[in-house]
Amino acid sequence: MTDTRVGFCGMGTMGAAMAANVARAGFELAVWNRTPGRAGLPVSEGASELASPAAVAGAAEVVVLCVSDTPDVEAVLFGDEGVAGGLAEGSLVIDCSTISPAATREFAERLGAAGVGYVDAPVSGGSEGAQKGTLTIMVGGSDQDVARAMPVLEAMGSSITHMGPSGAGQATKAVNQVILSGVYLGVAEGMVLAMKSGLDAEKVAGALAGGAAGSWILDNRSGRMIDNEYPLGFRIALHLKDLHIALEMAREVGAALPVSAMASQIEAGLVARGYGDEDNSALARAVRDWSGM
Repeated sequence: MTDTRVGFCGMGTMGAAMAANVARAGFELAVWNRTPGRAGLPVSEGASELASPAAVAGAAEVVVLCVSDTPDVEAVLFGDEGVAGGLAEGSLVIDCSTISPAATREFAERLGAAGVGYVDAPVSGGSEGAQKGTLTIMVGGSDQDVARAMPVLEAMGSSITHMGPSGAGQATKAVNQVILSGVYLGVAEGMVLAMKSGLDAEKVAGALAGGAAGSWILDNRSGRMIDNEYPLGFRIALHLKDLHIALEMAREVGAALPVSAMASQIEAGLVARGYGDEDNSALARAVRDWSGM
């Protein structure tokens, strides 16, 4: 059992599994979720469920957040009964949400003025990586704060890279989501072309896996595209939110992201049709529809 007391706010598909891994690593853990009753997994590993983010912060030296969007992070941090109201000077916040880099820098400044450290640490690897503790984590913050965060991050991920100052982790995650948008679309188009051509699409995916077209998405999501079934791994609505962040960054720095812009339009259409809670591989649903499948 480590001496560091950890709090965790956000028991969604990713957060509950990540929190459970923190508990398994021997940290004393307190958790909170906006909707009660979602913390069964970490509680089964010894965590205690508390009534508010402020209560979690009061019971912890390090507080991890994993919620959906920038306004959610701001509300959990600074709203009524928020984390900031329960933090002692010298505490540390680790934000594993995917949010705006500019907002991240603002939050870090606000907490820093109260003597609280802040590390942005968005993750990649899907629900599988969250469950296995093998997430890729992109980290922004001061060297001192990141060093303090590392034992907790190592309980959740296997590839952890300090990218630079506050906001750098979130900016790197935006790049990650940009690349994923193209790969998801490419795999979707490839599987549809294989099926429309009369090929065994599963055999095609296996044949390509060891070559230049190989990818995590080909290995782990092509089957869903072939079956046209998209059980939740990472919600397409959340990826759309992430692409909006990336496209805003692109406007700020003058970068052209034509594939991401197209992907965001396709995803927006799928969300409007009621598919926002499906896995991001549901991009194939649109390609199949256009192909008469």
